[in-house]
Amino acid sequence: MSEHSSEPEVQKGSSNNNLIFAVVILLLVAGVAAFILLKPEDKPVQVVEDIVSEQAPVVEYQEPEPEPEMTEPEPEPVVVDTAPERTPEPVPDVEPLPTLNESDDVVIARMDEVLSDQVMSLMVTDDLIRRGVVYVDNIAKGKVALSHAPVERPKESFKVIEGDILTIDPNSYERYTPYVKLFTSLSAAQVIRMYDEYKPLINEAYAEIGYEGDAFTGTLEEAIDVLLDTPEPKGDMPLIRNSVTYQYAYSEWESLPDAQKQLLRMGPENMKKVKAALRNIKAELEK
Repeated sequence: MSEHSSEPEVQKGSSNNNLIFAVVILLLVAGVAAFILLKPEDKPVQVVEDIVSEQAPVVEYQEPEPEPEMTEPEPEPVVVDTAPERTPEPVPDVEPLPTLNESDDVVIARMDEVLSDQVMSLMVTDDLIRRGVVYVDNIAKGKVALSHAPVERPKESFKVIEGDILTIDPNSYERYTPYVKLFTSLSAAQVIRMYDEYKPLINEAYAEIGYEGDAFTGTLEEAIDVLLDTPEPKGDMPLIRNSVTYQYAYSEWESLPDAQKQLLRMGPENMKKVKAALRNIKAELEK
């Protein structure tokens, strides 16, 4: 474990109206069909046979009395219930996103609405989206890009307890408590809302470093998995001094990716809180 790690930079339409329209069409078709099939037959033609007789009686043809005209009964009006017109809900005005180069003030102001002044003082406020994108991309690879960290480094120094074996001073874990509060002060839903809000700018920043911008969500999930896979020690982890830095005495800990060793330095309680928040964020992403 090295305290000074090297990091590469790197909607649904209503069916009522359709049903009403179909009923009306069927009624019209049925009415036309009834008019054609049930109309009165044509008048009968009277046939007079020729009688061969010298004194054939004269048969006078009498015009038959006209039959009363049959009139079609007027169809009863069809009363169709129509759904009341819906008043469209007003669409809230959405301010257009700034350009990536001009996004810092907007993003910081947005975060300032939900974070306290104490945790906001830990943020690095220049090129925040680009920093976050590069930092997450490195975490997904198991690395820590300190020069692109979106937060300031702790001011307190790393401390050890010297005895028969070197161990981390538990007071060193407190250096990271404000950062854990910063990370856990937002709910997973708030994190995802902000992520969705600025996703176009995030994708643009991701494309700048040579990736397909829309692939960043997958990278974010990979970074979360890397941190969630960090093993949790059951007790103290011995250290060895290496020049001006310290390393874990056991190779299984020292060989962990830098991103996981960074999480270990936060201490067991802080790591549990960070992991719980990461699991909630991952669950929201998977929705």
